[in-house]
Amino acid sequence: MSGGHFEYSQYRINDIAEELERLIESNDDKTPHEYGGTIGRGYSSNTIARFKVGLIKLREAQVYAQRIDWLLSGDDGEETFHERLLEDLENLR
Repeated sequence: MSGGHFEYSQYRINDIAEELERLIESNDDKTPHEYGGTIGRGYSSNTIARFKVGLIKLREAQVYAQRIDWLLSGDDGEETFHERLLEDLENLR
């Protein structure tokens, strides 16, 4: 079934992670946007640190969702599931 058990919702987790990464990167950007404010939101370093932890968790969640999806869909067996899960998690680091 090629990874469709969750109807590809795992990719939505990735979209959220990418948006969060953009917010982290642009946090201190003072460039004005079209509505008169600045692109950056100016969150404190403590808040950005928590965002970074959240980003790691989201990336891990996406990997887990993908690997579980493929197992449930029959694309991977249990042994392959464990191998690929570990490999994908290692690649995040």
